[in-house]
Amino acid sequence: MKKRLIALLACAALLFALCAGCASDKPSDNSAPVNNSTPVEQNSGAPEQPDAGNPYVQGVTDDEIIVGNTATTAGAFASVGIPFNAGLNAALKAYNDAGGFHGRSIRLINYNDDFDAANGMTYTQKLVEDDKVFALVGHFGTPTVGATLDYIKDKGVPMVYAATGISPLYQEGATGNDAVVFSVQPIYNAEGRVLLARALASEENGVGLGGTKVGVIATTADDGEGLKAGVQRQAEEVSAEVVYQDVDPSATEYSAAVNVLKNAGCDVVIICANQGPVATVLASMRDANYNAKVITSYVCASAPWLGQRVAEGSITAERPVYSTAWLDAGTEQGLADYMEFAAVQTAWEAQEGIPADQSYALNSYAMAGYVAAKTFLHGLEQLDAMGLELTWENYVKAMENAPVDIPMGGSVDYAGGDRLGVVDLALNTITLEPDADGNYALVTVSPIMSLDDVMAEVK
Repeated sequence: MKKRLIALLACAALLFALCAGCASDKPSDNSAPVNNSTPVEQNSGAPEQPDAGNPYVQGVTDDEIIVGNTATTAGAFASVGIPFNAGLNAALKAYNDAGGFHGRSIRLINYNDDFDAANGMTYTQKLVEDDKVFALVGHFGTPTVGATLDYIKDKGVPMVYAATGISPLYQEGATGNDAVVFSVQPIYNAEGRVLLARALASEENGVGLGGTKVGVIATTADDGEGLKAGVQRQAEEVSAEVVYQDVDPSATEYSAAVNVLKNAGCDVVIICANQGPVATVLASMRDANYNAKVITSYVCASAPWLGQRVAEGSITAERPVYSTAWLDAGTEQGLADYMEFAAVQTAWEAQEGIPADQSYALNSYAMAGYVAAKTFLHGLEQLDAMGLELTWENYVKAMENAPVDIPMGGSVDYAGGDRLGVVDLALNTITLEPDADGNYALVTVSPIMSLDDVMAEVK
């Protein structure tokens, strides 16, 4: 069970990262349900902006709090969006069944944007201006998130959990309307900070790679530039020498960059890229007989993909490869969190009439939707803890009041306006021998740790 859950969580991280740069060519529907039996809510009588006679803020009535997203539920990414919303709705049902927020139920409105930026903007505007949602929860995919960030900040509507890791989400010390954005998934810039910390941290207990001189190969694509920016940001806090090489993401070999790092004596290499260029860098290191430890993003945390690199001879005992991970059900707490999720998910499915053999209880994207909902609900819980009324301004204060414990993961701290996404990451590697069925396996080298704790192990 644990091995399968670890693999599923890695797949969730992988697909969210890879689909970030994709776009669907499917035509847009006007709206789409969370599942085939549940119609999408249209403008449902949510109150107008508050005035002298209206005691409530947008999206809040006597009976409910209305939230929304545009997670795609048709076309190429329906296999992600549908279970994502299922996990989100399951968590909201459990919260509502327990009494909700002072008797108010949370209701999700979803529109299908077909993973298209223009559609995403149209439906985000509809949610905010027509449906009058209190918050956007589970804002979905790079096309929509990238197209709507400025609009969201301009309106001041809280946005909780972006299903992408694009650099514009990264903010240190955000203030005013910039602070309404609450990312969870790792953001490239923040993950780059962790990559350098792990590269330099002591090898004791598997915390880091013990590097003394670090080489960085970064593509000039958005992901490469974001990860590199994070490495450079963290380099301000260490004394180690770091050698940088920028490369074309479409190149078929990287021998020149690899030889620069080899000749410089870099004993750890950070690859800031997605899977394609990472595979090419590793092949170039193999061909140059350059043996160094390698660390790269969670987007490469796929056992089949890394196993293929082992089979090609690009990953060896002398050239091991490590990747980060932001969810982990392999720990005692992680497994307990998963069991709670599974119970909540199956309860919602029973109510919706979803057959047991079609359950999302082992679906990694449903887990991600569940995390999105739990993050939003954290803000409501903190509002109560602080004794504040439900307004947009107070919701931001509440989210900053205490770190969010991520189910099956670490935590996210929004204090002081920091909007870094998850920086509590684990460290994985791949087995060098296949099992009896020819499969390679991800192995947890170090559990989820905060960036501060990893940095404490940097000599």
